[in-house]
Amino acid sequence: MAAWSALLTCWFGDSPDLATTLTQKHSLWFSKSAQQDEWLRQQFGKLHQQACCGALAQWEEQAESRLALIILLDQLSRNLYRDQPHAFAQDATALSLAKTAIAQGMDQQVPLLYRVFYYLPLEHSEQLADQHQAVALFTELQQQCAGQHPQQLAAFVSFTDFAERHRQVIARFGRFPHRNAILGRSSSADEQQWLAQPGSGF
Repeated sequence: MAAWSALLTCWFGDSPDLATTLTQKHSLWFSKSAQQDEWLRQQFGKLHQQACCGALAQWEEQAESRLALIILLDQLSRNLYRDQPHAFAQDATALSLAKTAIAQGMDQQVPLLYRVFYYLPLEHSEQLADQHQAVALFTELQQQCAGQHPQQLAAFVSFTDFAERHRQVIARFGRFPHRNAILGRSSSADEQQWLAQPGSGF
C-alpha cells in the first residue's frame, strides 16, 4: 500500500459507511490527546518531515494523494507540534496546495467527508478572503450532504458552524488570538478579553 493511501486509511478508516467513519474518527480529528499525538508521531513523523522538505511533491498529482499531503502538513503539524510554533509552520504550503486543488476541481473528485480536509487550510488561514471561501465551500458541502446523506447532516452543519466562527474571529481581530502566545505575539486588550471566554481557542 502506498504511504499516502495508508495515511488516508488511518485518517478515515476503511468503512464505506459515513456514520461509522464520523463516529470512529471524530476524536482523532478534533480531540486533544497527548497519547494520540505521540501515536501519530510514531506512525507518521518521518513522513511529515519528508513532506516539510518537499520530498513528497509527487503526491500533488492526484486528488487523494494530494489530500493526504495536505492532511500531513495542515492537520498532523498540529498534532506533532501542539502548542509550538511549528504547529503552524506548514500552513502556507497546505493552503496553497488546497487552493490550487480547489481551483482545478480536485476536491470534487473525493468523497464528501474527505473534502472537509481540503477546506480546513482555508479555515486555518488568517486572511479574511480565505475565510469567506471556507464558509462558502462548507455551506455547499452541507447542502450536498443534505441531498446525499441527510441522516448525517448535523455533522456537516457543525463543520459549517465552525467555519463561520473562525471567519468571525478573523473579521474581528485579523488573526487568531489563541495563537498569539505560541507565536510570541502580544495580545491587545480586546484580544485578552476574548481569550478569557470559554471556548475562545476552538
